[in-house]
Amino acid sequence: MRWVAVIGAALLLAGAASADNGKQLFGQYCAKCHGPDAQGQISRSGQGPSLQGVGALAADFYLRTGYMPLRRNGIQPRRSRLLLGPAQIDALVRYVASLGHGPPVPRPHPERGNVSEGMALFRSHCAGCHQIVGEGGYVTDAVPPALGDATPTQIAEAVRLGPYVMPKFSAQALSNRQLDSIIRYVRYAQHPDNRGGWALGNIGPVPEGLVSWFIAGSVLLATCLLIGRRLRA
Repeated sequence: MRWVAVIGAALLLAGAASADNGKQLFGQYCAKCHGPDAQGQISRSGQGPSLQGVGALAADFYLRTGYMPLRRNGIQPRRSRLLLGPAQIDALVRYVASLGHGPPVPRPHPERGNVSEGMALFRSHCAGCHQIVGEGGYVTDAVPPALGDATPTQIAEAVRLGPYVMPKFSAQALSNRQLDSIIRYVRYAQHPDNRGGWALGNIGPVPEGLVSWFIAGSVLLATCLLIGRRLRA
């Protein structure tokens, strides 16, 4: 029991040290937009939202995708090279999580999901912006990202968080079981099982259909030219 108490005390001290380090990192990388007390602030370049009560989920998603820190306020967050290392991100996430009672980092289980169900759910809720194969697209004032590099945790975080213009889906709108199926389908779409034919980079049915029409039109035009030459001869 004594060793258990010692280990518990050591973990508490490590957590406190990590949170203190996270506070320093927050002041260095985040306070300019979100304010020194994380209450949010408005500047000439835009508004940095409050981080009070957002929990570990939001901080973990934005930091591990490279969405944050932004180069400048007011632009769309994009996946980019990570500015901070894993230990720094852990510390910063722990600090943001300490600012209120917010949702923790989700722990999805895509192995429990169903690919067919996930595809149907993705088509209903996600394909309108991300395309059915998760290659991204275009909407008003935003560019939905491709999902090729998204991890299961990041997919679950995005669904529950609703980053930028993406809608937020609660557990009532999409259960954890349904979310597991969506993640499993996205993981399948990242590395699809091509059973033959010309995959065209798996860019989706609409671009593939346009390519097919272009090839068919070229063949038809060449055939018409050939017939015309024979008739003149």
